[in-house]
Amino acid sequence: MATSPCSSSGVSSSSSSGLGADAGLEIRTRSVEQTLVPLVSQITTLINHKDKPKRSDKTLQAIQRVGQAVNLAVGRFVTVGEAIANENHELKEEMSVACIEAKRAGETIAQLTDVANLDHPESDSHITIFTDKTGVVKAARLLLSSVTKVLVLADRIVIKQIITSRNKVLATMEQLEKVSSFQEFVQIFSQFGNEMVEFAHLTGDRQNDLKDEKKKARMAASRAVLEKCTMMLLTASKTCLRHPDCESARINKDGVFHRMRLALEQVIEIVTDSRPNGENELAPISIYSGIKEFKNKVEGLRENLYFLSKENLSTMLEVILEHTEDFTDSAYTSHEHREHILELSKQAKMELEQLVSVWMQAQNQKTKDLMEDLEVAILKTCQCMNELKREVHSAATSLATDLLKYHTDHMVLKALKITGVEGNLEAVAEYTCKLSEQKEQLVEMCRLLRHVSGTEPLEITCIHAEDTFQVTGPQIISAAETLALHPSSKIAKENLEVFCEAWESQLSDMSLLLREINDVFEGRRGEKRVYLSLPRPGKHNANLKALKPVKLDTEEQAKIAKLGLELHLLTSDVDSETEKWEDQENEIVQHGQGMSSMAYSMYLFTRGEGLLKTTQDLFHQAEIFATEGTKLASALHAFSDQVHDDDKPLLLLEAEKLISMCKQLQITARASAQGKSATFTKVDACILKTRNVMTLLCQLLPLCCKLLRKNKAGNGCLKPAPPWKEDRIRTGTKAHTPERRVETFGIKSLENHITNLTFLESK
Repeated sequence: MATSPCSSSGVSSSSSSGLGADAGLEIRTRSVEQTLVPLVSQITTLINHKDKPKRSDKTLQAIQRVGQAVNLAVGRFVTVGEAIANENHELKEEMSVACIEAKRAGETIAQLTDVANLDHPESDSHITIFTDKTGVVKAARLLLSSVTKVLVLADRIVIKQIITSRNKVLATMEQLEKVSSFQEFVQIFSQFGNEMVEFAHLTGDRQNDLKDEKKKARMAASRAVLEKCTMMLLTASKTCLRHPDCESARINKDGVFHRMRLALEQVIEIVTDSRPNGENELAPISIYSGIKEFKNKVEGLRENLYFLSKENLSTMLEVILEHTEDFTDSAYTSHEHREHILELSKQAKMELEQLVSVWMQAQNQKTKDLMEDLEVAILKTCQCMNELKREVHSAATSLATDLLKYHTDHMVLKALKITGVEGNLEAVAEYTCKLSEQKEQLVEMCRLLRHVSGTEPLEITCIHAEDTFQVTGPQIISAAETLALHPSSKIAKENLEVFCEAWESQLSDMSLLLREINDVFEGRRGEKRVYLSLPRPGKHNANLKALKPVKLDTEEQAKIAKLGLELHLLTSDVDSETEKWEDQENEIVQHGQGMSSMAYSMYLFTRGEGLLKTTQDLFHQAEIFATEGTKLASALHAFSDQVHDDDKPLLLLEAEKLISMCKQLQITARASAQGKSATFTKVDACILKTRNVMTLLCQLLPLCCKLLRKNKAGNGCLKPAPPWKEDRIRTGTKAHTPERRVETFGIKSLENHITNLTFLESK
C-alpha cells in the first residue's frame, strides 16, 4: 500500500518508483490529498512490477487489469474535469490542458500494460512495461502531475464560492449600515442572516478540510467572531435606528461592523493563502516553543558537535529569557513566581556557560571523560529549562485560575445594567472604569497563557481571546453609556445584554481553554479536535434568539451529566484503541478518531462547556456523528471483503449493527421537539444513542486491529483488496441549496472516478 502522495509544500515523490508531480502544485486540503492516494497506490504497483524477473500468467493478467482500471478511471475523471471547465470559463484553458495530459498518460499506461496475451512480454518486438521501463515512469509522472493539477483547479471553485459568498455578505452589510427605517432594516437583515448561515457552512467545510492545524485554528477564531457579531450587529443597529442622534450608539454599531469586516478579511486570507500587500505573517514566539527548540539543539550535540555555533545557542537562550520578562514585569505575577523565574533565568545562563565550555573542549579532544562531562552538562541544561517551563506555566495558570474565579460573579456587568437602567451617568462612569481594569487583567492573562499554551492552535486561541476582551470591553462601555442616556429604551437595554453575554461567554471559554492548556502540559488530550456545529440553512430564520439553549432543572442536568461522563470515558477508551494502530492514516482509524472528537464535544456540552452552545448545535453534531459512523461502516465492509479469517462474520455483524444504530441516531436528531420537556427527551436520547455507538466502536477497533496484525504476521487472513466502492465517497456530496449546485462538479465528483480503482497486492 503506497503512502500518502502529498505534503504541505506540494506532491512528494515515491522513492521506490521515482514518481513525482509538479512541485509547484501545493495541496492544502485533505480532500485533494486523499483523492490521489489510490491512484498513487495503483501506479506504484505497476512500477514495482516492471523490474521483477518472475512473471506468471496470473501476474500478467493482474498488471493488465490494473492498467485498464487506471485508464478507465482517468477517462471518467477527465469527463468530469471537462464538465467543470465548461461551467467555469476562467479555468477552461488550464483545465483542458491538464485533462488532455491526463487522458494521454492514462492511454499510454493502458498500452504499456497490455501484456496478458503476449507469449514474450519482455520481447523487443512489443513495447510494454517490461521493454520500455522509463516510458511507464514518464507516463506515471505525467498522470500524477495532470490529475493533481485538475484537482487543485477544481479546488479553486470552492475558494471562488467562499469569496462570492463573502462579497454578498459585505454588500448586504453596506446596505444595513445605510438604512434609515426599521422596516427596511428588518427586510435586509433577514437576507443578511441567510447569507451569513451559508457563509458559515462554506467556511466550516473548508475549515475541516484544511491540512494546516494553525490555519484551522485561525479560521475557527474568525468564524467565532462572525457568529457572535451577527447578533451584536442586530441589536446595535436597532439601537442606532431608535436613537439616531446618540454618539455612543453610533460608536457601538461602528465597532461591530469594523470587527466583522476584519474577520471576513481574515477568512479570505486563510482560504486564498494570501496577505494584504504581500506581507508575511509574523507568528509571535512563545516561551514554550522557544524552550522546545532550544532543548532540541542542545540534545543534538550528542550526535553532532559541529552542527551549530555557540553564538546561535546563546542567542536562542537570550530570546527565551527576554520573553520571561513578560512575567517578571507583569503587575499580576506573584512575588514568589517572579523570584523563582529570575533565579531560574540566572541558573540557565550559568548552565549554558558550563555546557559551552565542555562542548568546546570536546570539539578539540573527544575523550571518554569529556563526553561524559558533556552528557552531564546537557542533562543539567535541559533540566533547568524544564524547571523554567514549569514555573512560567504555574505563574500563568495560577493567575488565570484566580482571575476567572474572581470574575465569575460578573458583578461589574450587573452593576452596569442596573445603573444604566437608572440613568445614573456618574455610577456608569465609575463601573466602566472598573470594567476597563478588569479588561486589562484579562488581556494580560491571555498574553501570559499564550506563552505556555503548548501548541500553535492553542496559541491562536489565546490571541483570539485577547482580541475579544480588547474589543468587547469598550463596546460594553458604549452600550452602557447609551442605556444611561436613554434609560427607558428597551432596545438599548437588550443591546447591553447582548454585549455582556459575549463577555460572559468568553470568560466561560477561557475556563475551557485553561483546562486544555493544562491537559497539554500534563500530556493528556489537549489537542483533541472539536467539530464546530452551526445550524443548517433553512432550519432557522434570521432571528438568532431562537438559538438560545434550553435551561434544564437540577434533576435533568444530573441525568445528562451522568450520560456525559460515560461518554467521556468511552472517548478515552476509543482514543486508547486508535493509538495502538501503527498506521494512523488508516481510514478506519481516522473515522474512529473523528467520531471520538465529536463525542467529546457532546460530552463538553453536558458540562455547559465547549463549542456546542445550544441544543440545536448538539442535535446537528449528533447528525454529523451518525454520518461519520455510516462512513466507518462502509470502510468496515470494504475491509471485510479482504478477510479470510473466522472473525469475518462477526465483523460484518458488528458493521451492520453500526449502520442500524447510526440511522436511529439520525432519525432522533432530525425529529422535531417543541417545548422544554420534549427538548430534554431529545437531548437525552441523542447522547444515549451516541454513547451506544461509542460502546460498539470500542469493540470494533480492537477486532480490526487484530485482523491487520494477523496479516502482518503472515497468517494470510487478508486477501487482495476488492474494488473501492463509490458509495464511500459519495456521502456528503448533496448540495443543500441551488447556489451550491457546483459541488456536483467539484472535488467530490472527481474523487469518485479516481478511487473506483482495484488495488493490486504485490506478491
